[in-house]
Amino acid sequence: MTTPKRYLVTSALPYANGPKHIGHLAGAYLPADIYVRYLRAQKKDVVYVCGSDEHGAAITIQAMKENTTPKAIVDKYHAMLKSNMADLGISFDIYHRTSEPLHHETAQAFFTDLNDKGFLEQHETEQFYDEQAQTFLADRYIVGTCPVCGYDNAFGDQCEKCGTSLSPEQLINPRSTLSGNTPIKKATKHWYLPLNKHEDFLRKWILEDHKNDWKSNVLGQCKSWLDLGLQPRAVTRDLDWGVPVPVKGADSKVLYVWFDAPIGYISATKQWALDHDKDWKPYWNDKETKLVHFIGKDNIVFHAIIFPVMLQLHGNILPDNVPSNEFMNLEGDKMSTSRGWSIEMEDYINDFVKQPNGGEQLVDALRYYLTAIAPETKDSEFTWKGFQDAVNSELVAVFGNYINRAFVLMHKLCGGKVPKFHNDLMDDADKQLLADILTTKATIEKSIETYHFRDGLAEVIALARKGNKYMQDKQPWITAKQIGDDGQPTEAAQALIDNCMHICLQLAANLAIFINPFLPNTAKKMCYMMKVVDKMLDWDNAGTTKLLSVGYSLRAPELLFRKIEDAEVAAQIEKLQQKSNQLKMNEQSTDAAETPAAPILKDTIQFDDFAKIDLKVGTITAAEKVEKADKLLKLTVDLGFEIRTIVSGIALHFTPDAIIGKQVVVVANLAPRKMRGIESNGMILMAEDAAGKLKFVAPNETTNNGAGVS
Repeated sequence: MTTPKRYLVTSALPYANGPKHIGHLAGAYLPADIYVRYLRAQKKDVVYVCGSDEHGAAITIQAMKENTTPKAIVDKYHAMLKSNMADLGISFDIYHRTSEPLHHETAQAFFTDLNDKGFLEQHETEQFYDEQAQTFLADRYIVGTCPVCGYDNAFGDQCEKCGTSLSPEQLINPRSTLSGNTPIKKATKHWYLPLNKHEDFLRKWILEDHKNDWKSNVLGQCKSWLDLGLQPRAVTRDLDWGVPVPVKGADSKVLYVWFDAPIGYISATKQWALDHDKDWKPYWNDKETKLVHFIGKDNIVFHAIIFPVMLQLHGNILPDNVPSNEFMNLEGDKMSTSRGWSIEMEDYINDFVKQPNGGEQLVDALRYYLTAIAPETKDSEFTWKGFQDAVNSELVAVFGNYINRAFVLMHKLCGGKVPKFHNDLMDDADKQLLADILTTKATIEKSIETYHFRDGLAEVIALARKGNKYMQDKQPWITAKQIGDDGQPTEAAQALIDNCMHICLQLAANLAIFINPFLPNTAKKMCYMMKVVDKMLDWDNAGTTKLLSVGYSLRAPELLFRKIEDAEVAAQIEKLQQKSNQLKMNEQSTDAAETPAAPILKDTIQFDDFAKIDLKVGTITAAEKVEKADKLLKLTVDLGFEIRTIVSGIALHFTPDAIIGKQVVVVANLAPRKMRGIESNGMILMAEDAAGKLKFVAPNETTNNGAGVS
């Protein structure tokens, strides 16, 4: 597109069902904030919107856990999330919430428009229903045995033990979390968005129009979805918490959270416009607006496939880009609040920012490290030792050291004022450093505008490192020893000192501009030391060497950053281990309390039911890991009469090479289903030993492939 007239930037709405960790911060909020601060420095018309996602089963489940109401839950965590984001420098223009009346009105109007135009379809399906609770059950209200790994408490949308995405119909012996009873199937009518009718549009728009400017991880995931074939997706569900469906006779139905949540960007923009006496419509309807969605990879399908279809049908502009980050791990494991293996934003703020030796410098320390290791193209890892090294070896020893030395020497050698520059004494080192400033500006611009924030930040540090080398090579403190009869440096010596310090101070001012999108508190403190207003941070000023006027007095230096001590790192690692261990102990305690002395038998079945199962002996002839699925193996099994592909959740118990040639028992007449895009035709029978290790159920002696088991 041509130069945009305005920008609308969004970050994925976080669920208001609990605290969020620093992995969330690194994924969708910090990158967006850097981008927006850069645009503001360029004086662009930009609005940055976000808010709490306050509907869906996750909210009601958390309310049950805390023995309170969904409204109390969203009020509690909305306030926490809004405060945490502000404390860590995320500069939303508005942080809205989807429980607001304005959002309900906006989402209902959006649904009504699509429905009235015939873009939605109605289908009657059978869904799980709890007769005792007298309610239809959302995916997370159903648990059962995972068909992949055998875990007894898998949810209706995912098994948290093996990670497999599921549907309630795939669970073995499903039961309601509300009553504990086995749910029945009951007919219900819902509205669907027929995504399958828009595949041609999506293929062209994503895979052709944006093949050169979208991230490869986004393009790859979109292509995978499209290649598998899109299906109609329900936009309503039977719940009592959410945006009511605005259709007569749909009293017990609400808009599905995936449908109503992204519309929250629009309602947030409306509220911002009301608050500032602006018109919201150009930000969503004018093709000269550049819309950018910052998300994590688990939100790609919603923002790159589903929401664009909704926007196109509704007559809105489409996103120009959907920069998605991968996941950030923690100390060698996946970051997870539920498992206690995470660093919550709230905890970092309390442990570092709000401590006597904390403050804004520790906000920027976290922003620095999260940007430096951002999972822009692949998963990355946060370690406390890495955090310490980044702060001490880069922020303190390179950037902070340069600024401090420049100010100390300016006060010592130039009377605390900006010295003049003698053009006739300019040498190659001076010219090179001034050229480096201009080059750095151009490189940072390209990096930020193409969403490569790690590279942009690295350029700032690299320029500070060049400044340190320039200063060390010039050694003005040595030149100052060329003393005249008056006990002061000679005129020639002072001129050389002046040139060196003039360039060093102009570089310091440029570094303040360059670092501002990344570390805004640091830039603000540098402005204070230079006795200039924040307007100096305007991007147009970058690259110039007249930011600080000759003869202008500057304040005494203050340390921009402090070192992270070994004791702090050790304390955080110990805290992480204790939190994780405590949750495990609580889980084991709960499991022990809930587990009876004798095993629970499943519901009694008739012989005819058992007789329907066709068990066959087979031999595994090939095995390989399933890409991007740590717990799944793709097996090739010879059943004698045919060769089957079976996907099994046993990768944590067996290596592929170790099981080739093993005989197994297969449920041969199980309906096929796709897992990670692979059609699985059968199920391998497994047993669990006392230690929880899976073992193959197999004949004692070698048997012909295809032999029946009875």
